[in-house]
Amino acid sequence: MPKRYRLIAQAIAVLIAIVAIAMMPGVIELFALMQLTLFAAMAVLALSLAFIWGFGGILSFGQTAFFGLGGYAYAIAAINFQDSTPAILLAIVIPALFAAILGYFIFFGRISDVYLGVITLTVTLILFNSVNSTSGDAYKIGTALLGGFNGMPAVPTFNMPFDPSTVLSPEQSWWTTAGVLLAVFLMLRLLLALPAGRIIVAVRENEVRASLLGYDPRLVKCLTFILGGAVAGLAGALYVNWGAFVSPTIFSLSLSAEIIIWITVGGLGTLLGPIIGCVVIEYIVAYIGSQQLLNSNLVLGGVLVIFVLLLPKGLVPTARDLLLRLIPESKRKTNGPSVQSAVAPHPAGAE
Repeated sequence: MPKRYRLIAQAIAVLIAIVAIAMMPGVIELFALMQLTLFAAMAVLALSLAFIWGFGGILSFGQTAFFGLGGYAYAIAAINFQDSTPAILLAIVIPALFAAILGYFIFFGRISDVYLGVITLTVTLILFNSVNSTSGDAYKIGTALLGGFNGMPAVPTFNMPFDPSTVLSPEQSWWTTAGVLLAVFLMLRLLLALPAGRIIVAVRENEVRASLLGYDPRLVKCLTFILGGAVAGLAGALYVNWGAFVSPTIFSLSLSAEIIIWITVGGLGTLLGPIIGCVVIEYIVAYIGSQQLLNSNLVLGGVLVIFVLLLPKGLVPTARDLLLRLIPESKRKTNGPSVQSAVAPHPAGAE
């Protein structure tokens, strides 16, 4: 497929997504819409790790650290300002700054990948225990009581920009959350299509060669890590807006493990795959929780084992490979690279 037609197909796909987002409240019930809003918020979190792991080669076991920081930053700022607009900005900036500090010591300190996972995991545990120990009236920031293990209830939800008197309805919250998911997805795709994105992938493939070409792998990885932290913080704000509540469980290790499962199921090295994996797994967990038939953690473990053994590439890459097999070899040769370009993976990730 020529590049022009591929761009047209992508534009049509984006338009279909926009129309689906706009029409969803009129198609499904309010409860299902609230569930989809939660799934969309968690899908933004999945994109944050999918980007730094799949394209930057940075496996963080503590992505919930930035997710939780974003959630608490939003809750504290929203309670103090009584306006979600500056709270959302702080939910992005504070996790990004924390990721910059942590990334500086990790990457410029040349810490290996194994210890990177251990450090990010330890930081998450430290944040969980620290926030969990903040019960009592003495622990507050401004007028916002941290609440310790009881969390922070009655957090103001999103309002119209700089208009606290106009609070978003559930339908408007869906449009906002799904719109943010689509915007983050398109932003990351655009970044990966630019030279900067190809540099990120080049550093992942071979740091020595990238450095010989004049790029600093430490700086590239640190900037990638910061962007992933900012996206995770934004996801934290969306999550708190959905439930109007935040507690130390937002830093939980079980959620960190779930994110890895989402990406494994959807397909590492893609952007669409983790979104699909997140929605599928979250739906399964919600369904099991409502039926109370099985332990959800047991099911998640079984799903992970099945995909690692039978579909190690994940859903999206496997579907792409099947599409390649369905196209006759003679047709691919006749059309040359045009047909292959429509289904073959792009070097910076097309999915």
